[in-house]
Amino acid sequence: MPQLPPSVETPFIGRAAELARLTGVLDRARGGDPRAVLVVGDAGVGKTRTLAEAAAHATRTGMTVLTGHCVDLGDVGLPYLPFTEILGTLATDDRLAPALAAHPAVDRLLGGGADGSRLQLFESIAALLADVSERSPLLLVLEDLHWADQSSRDLLRFLLSRGVLQLPTAGAPAHRLAVFASYRADDLHRRHPLRPLLAELVRLPAVDRLELRPMADAEVTRLVRALRAGPLPDTTVRRIVERAEGNAFYAEELLAATTDTATGTGTGDPPHESMDGSTPALPSGLADVLLIRLEQLSDTAQQVLRTAAVAGRRVEHDLLREAVQLPDDELESALREAVGRQLLVPGDRDTYSFRHALTREAVYADLLPGERVRLHRRFAGLLTAAGRHGGPPGSHPAKTAAERAHHSRESHNLPDALSASLEAADHAQRLGAPAEELSHLEAALELWPAVAPADRPTTPDLDTVTLTLRASAAAAHAGESHRAVSLTRAALARAGTDADSELAARVRYTLAGNLMRVDSLKAAFTYSSEALAMIPAEPPSRTWVWAAATHAMAARYVGEDEDAGRMARQALAVAERLELADAQADLIVSLVGLDGHNRRTPEGRDRLRQARELARRAGNVSVEMRALFNLAIGAYEAGALDDCLTWLSDGLDRASRTGRLSSPYALELRYLQSLILYTLGRWDECARAAAADAERLPAAAGFATGPALYVALARGERSAADRAQALLDGPSEWMATLVAGIVLTDAAALRGDPEAAVERVHGTLAALADGAVNQRPDVGVRLAALALAAVADAAEEARLTGDAAGVRRWADTATELLELARTTADRGEDGTEQGPEGLAWLARAEAEWTRTASGPDVAVWEKAVTAFAYGDPYERARCRRRLAQALLAAGRRAEAAEQARAVRETATRLGAAPLLDAVEALVRRGRLAETSPAADATAVLTARENDVLRLLARGRTNRQIGEELFITGKTASVHVSNILAKLNAASRTEAVVIAYREGLLAPEPT
Repeated sequence: MPQLPPSVETPFIGRAAELARLTGVLDRARGGDPRAVLVVGDAGVGKTRTLAEAAAHATRTGMTVLTGHCVDLGDVGLPYLPFTEILGTLATDDRLAPALAAHPAVDRLLGGGADGSRLQLFESIAALLADVSERSPLLLVLEDLHWADQSSRDLLRFLLSRGVLQLPTAGAPAHRLAVFASYRADDLHRRHPLRPLLAELVRLPAVDRLELRPMADAEVTRLVRALRAGPLPDTTVRRIVERAEGNAFYAEELLAATTDTATGTGTGDPPHESMDGSTPALPSGLADVLLIRLEQLSDTAQQVLRTAAVAGRRVEHDLLREAVQLPDDELESALREAVGRQLLVPGDRDTYSFRHALTREAVYADLLPGERVRLHRRFAGLLTAAGRHGGPPGSHPAKTAAERAHHSRESHNLPDALSASLEAADHAQRLGAPAEELSHLEAALELWPAVAPADRPTTPDLDTVTLTLRASAAAAHAGESHRAVSLTRAALARAGTDADSELAARVRYTLAGNLMRVDSLKAAFTYSSEALAMIPAEPPSRTWVWAAATHAMAARYVGEDEDAGRMARQALAVAERLELADAQADLIVSLVGLDGHNRRTPEGRDRLRQARELARRAGNVSVEMRALFNLAIGAYEAGALDDCLTWLSDGLDRASRTGRLSSPYALELRYLQSLILYTLGRWDECARAAAADAERLPAAAGFATGPALYVALARGERSAADRAQALLDGPSEWMATLVAGIVLTDAAALRGDPEAAVERVHGTLAALADGAVNQRPDVGVRLAALALAAVADAAEEARLTGDAAGVRRWADTATELLELARTTADRGEDGTEQGPEGLAWLARAEAEWTRTASGPDVAVWEKAVTAFAYGDPYERARCRRRLAQALLAAGRRAEAAEQARAVRETATRLGAAPLLDAVEALVRRGRLAETSPAADATAVLTARENDVLRLLARGRTNRQIGEELFITGKTASVHVSNILAKLNAASRTEAVVIAYREGLLAPEPT
């Protein structure tokens, strides 16, 4: 197997713990405690790169680094090859040449004529390394020991067991030396000659073993994104991470293939597909690397591996035995060989798995077309026979059906592939696995026209329209809302004009429901109206009730509240008469949103609990999830956060048990749960939950972990804004737009960019209102308050510099934002006044507007602090910081110090670094503490003089300095004079230049 060098551009990600162990050994070696570390891991896992980082550390700390490489030369190896390379490096180093000259016996390895016994050679090399370590601490690196020749292995055994790692004799200097040697675990078959040596070395007290396991998915994700300069779609990254299975080299190769074969569409997705049509083909260079190890096997073992590759990543022993058709002793011998070569791994229940999925891909892709079809046909027949008797031992009927469908399709037996796909879809539905159900249904839809009518299943009412409708439902349950719309449109096209009125109505109201999930509200209303027109209200029918229920929801979304209420009440009466409990539940939820006793009121929540129970008894999980979501959001809007968490727990538990964690209402519940954790200040929980969800949610569900971005921004993480922008760059989604708008508006405010903050508010609200009748999303209050903070800062700056025009301009902007906040809070999305959260944001908006118009005001900030007491410690602390500023301006220093202490405590607990910096700056400027924790460490100037110096660097006048530091202009003048005297400067400008030169001032970020 060829050498796998790390890319020069590859960033070093992960392996922090492993690198720490190696650098610890180096530190001990420099102190005279010689040690060796055997570094083991699969090919491409990062051994060479980790050793390179350790070697770089050694060089930085004054050690000499000598590296020798073992090379795969087959059975005929060059003796002592890695040590010859090391000695060659020594010979070119003038500093170490005297040590080399003192040991002429080693000339044998450099092509000299010296002669002598093998023992003399070994002792001379040990003595040479000891002498070198006296002159300079030494790190010896030996790479790829699995290719080492016998002589090199013997020399290494001598050095580690009797040579350089042994303690010196009394009075002799200590050996300042470390030895790092790497080898591949996946190359060590049972009879590999390195195995006995390793078993001997690891028993030595001065030898440690360090295993580099596959990297965590999160680390591979970081690596992939770091390797690509431009943006990379989440789906592409996730696919690479899944296929690489923690191997850095594999990830790099897969990414390179993705980049090289990009079609120019900007997606970064390769145009070619693998054998199953779902995964990009394996890069040819990587396939060649993987297949070299296959070619080292006997012909029989290769045959077994090729057959196993057709079965998949994992295969049962009995199934493989029937497929490969070998005598048991030959099969067992071949399997033992494949396991010994680390290509297959035995598993539970008499199974074998490929050690790495990419190895299986490479073996499969190397099959001849006829060979592939023949083996697939054999597996399909075996699974069909096994299915008649309950399937293979330890298998599940769903898995058996899915595998049979795959093998039948690949062997061109399309009728059986269609039958097995439908069977697998039924199993997936019973198991609550909508994503798998969708996959099987889409396969069946693709096969349907290719199978003759006489060969299709004879299930009653089974046709392409009903099959497509079922697929759209599975897509909706799996969180693929846009796919659900596409499938329902396909059902509509397939129904044509010949469909009966009931089926035509069903297709249309299903399409309307799916369109509402992607915020295409006017189109939803159009199709729900068409559905109602196609089915008569009399005689009463289930189809009419659901068409009416869907129309009521769509009518409300487009502002037709009167029509929605009338239709919902009429349909509820019919549903009660027909005893359609799930339809009753759905209509009750709609009516709660239309009535005065909405979901924020106790009466409204009582009716929602009734709806939840009706839906639960009827077994309609979608309607039950809708009721649970409304119960949770109603409690949140009412400020009943504990009740909200209870309903969230119930809803997510129900979604988990029914396999619908990615369905629309479940994703909304996940977002709300994350938001509650953020709001309550449980930020670590919020971040952990988001990290876990990112591994299992579809790419389009990124908004569900959005509050973790609020945490990241509040903690000063620079990536927060970029990650929010990535949400906007993905598929258009209402909640993603909302989350990104909040983060990017606040980010602009925090960096002091009021123009960008105001522009982001208007852009976000325009995007959220696009296509909706109600043009005032509730989030407008929060966005306005966030932007007003930046506007108020700009107005204060203009006031300090005497920019009257700037003050007027920002005051006008602030008035527009405040009007937006007031109007939205008074009559928002559902036409009612906002709850405690919205009113708290309105209080902050009022306070920021006052700060813009006339400066800090104690009363309005006290009101804002009180408003956020409903349960948001971070926003309350942000308001308290402004209250402290207002109290300081009013001369109420003791109260200001008390508020500042509260802010500092909250910011420290939450890890909100920017807020902590801001309050420390306020404490320092206002001299609210004897010693500020952030005080300048220099002894040249006092803390107050350093504050004045920073403002001098910004070009402030004495008056402006006094206003910012809450001192008089005369006092500011005295401080400036003291600064000039201490720095021996003739002018203010010269003082600033000296301060920068002497390090008393650091350049401020732009």
